[in-house]
Amino acid sequence: MFIQQPFDEFLGLKYERIDEKSVKVVLPIKELYLNSVGVVHGGIISSLADVAMCNTIEADENNIQKVVTVDLNVTFLKGAKGDCLLAHAHVFKKGKNLTHADCLIYDDEHHMIAKARGVFFNS
Repeated sequence: MFIQQPFDEFLGLKYERIDEKSVKVVLPIKELYLNSVGVVHGGIISSLADVAMCNTIEADENNIQKVVTVDLNVTFLKGAKGDCLLAHAHVFKKGKNLTHADCLIYDDEHHMIAKARGVFFNS
């Protein structure tokens, strides 16, 4: 189950759970997201990674998810163009309150655009 938040809806994100530790999130690219050199702004890519990794932590039975980002690192590898971006996020360590996740982001031609790593606090 995924939490639909206004920011996620604004971005037009579409979610798919791959397994209990992994999710896939698709971001349709809009002209609004492009920077002055014509590629997707790094803040949009960072947001995609953050949202994808946060959603590796499932909401409870009441559809409540209490997750905040403690640390986020994004490495940009290539300028993003095309129709959409695809984020694959995966939990690699889950503790009592902290979850560590990785995320790889690809364009619609399967070029890796960015990789991210995050730590998330969940109560």
